[in-house]
Amino acid sequence: MRFLTIMMAAGFAAMGAARASPDDTATAMVALECITSSAWADTANRQPLSSVDVLNRAAAGGLVLLGESHDNADHHRWQLQTIAALQARGVPLTLGFEMFPRHVQPLLDEWTVGGFSEGEFLDAVEWDRVWGFDPGLYMPLFHFARINRLPMVALNVERGLIAAVRETGWDAVPAANREGISDPAQPEPAYRESLSAVYLEHLEMRDRQADPVGLERFIQAQLTWDRAMAEALAAVRDGTTLVVGIIGSGHLENGWGVPRQLAALGVAGATVLLPWDRGRDCADLTGGLADAVFVLDPLVIDLAEAPWRPRLGVMLQTVEGVLAVLEVVGGSVAESAGIEAGDVIVTAAGLAMAGPDDLVAVIGRQAPGTWLPLVLDRDGATLDVVAKFPVAP
Repeated sequence: MRFLTIMMAAGFAAMGAARASPDDTATAMVALECITSSAWADTANRQPLSSVDVLNRAAAGGLVLLGESHDNADHHRWQLQTIAALQARGVPLTLGFEMFPRHVQPLLDEWTVGGFSEGEFLDAVEWDRVWGFDPGLYMPLFHFARINRLPMVALNVERGLIAAVRETGWDAVPAANREGISDPAQPEPAYRESLSAVYLEHLEMRDRQADPVGLERFIQAQLTWDRAMAEALAAVRDGTTLVVGIIGSGHLENGWGVPRQLAALGVAGATVLLPWDRGRDCADLTGGLADAVFVLDPLVIDLAEAPWRPRLGVMLQTVEGVLAVLEVVGGSVAESAGIEAGDVIVTAAGLAMAGPDDLVAVIGRQAPGTWLPLVLDRDGATLDVVAKFPVAP
């Protein structure tokens, strides 16, 4: 869940401004070490669990949901390890991915039987437009499916549907435009409260006032997303195949998002497994968070050796022939430039922008430390902004 993950992460940076006392530091260190690394753990008592027991129970339920932070490489390595361990149990697997909208299903089918090169596949599914995170994080999962001829299922819907719900509300979207999604189940109060906090933080970041109507539509958009993935998972669960969903953790934690929608659809037995980064405050590790977590020691990566890729930090949608910004990533080049959700990108580097591919091509040519002039249309007013890309690490 890209929007929720981004907005929640942005709030943590503001914490800890006061200088910690030695006692506070000692307490924090104890909290950081309250759970064993490189092992499964019970969320209720934080005690280690047998990998065999966790995976056997998960496989027996017929539906496993693996969470992630989309840009965390360790999370994707853990997902691959878990999928491989499940496959070793001899149960046929089907892999469902939040990263793909339903209309690309034929392309996923072709990929898994050997069609496409890697580059052709990413181009065909419009990876940069639809998802945009580094494909290198996900390709090992896609290759695993291809090597083993495992079906891949697109769980998501078009971003335009989510944007329409956020703009006008679920009831205002014509049934013909809902991609077959039924009315979502209403959220638990705790989920509504959590989403409200994310929404208010988003407004605060943009120095805007709370909007009750906007909040309700934001929650409805999130529920639409949850419902879409739940229905796609339910549709491929046949009682003989183990279905594994690869989904952002924010859609899974505490059983609030996709699990609640699955329950409303009459689908029982889903197992939620989440990665847990050691060093995260153990106060967040509550009994209902997941069925189990796997504790990861984050790897130390030499950023100087990592390839530098220019990223603007926006989600885009072509609406009525114009290139519109759906969302802006917190802390991104786009946010620093003053780009806002709802802006229309008219030109980039003096070139007219007719679609996402045009902008992707321009950004791909940006060298480290260079500036990119953009012309925006914001509510009928023309704005000139400059996107300043950082020097490569």
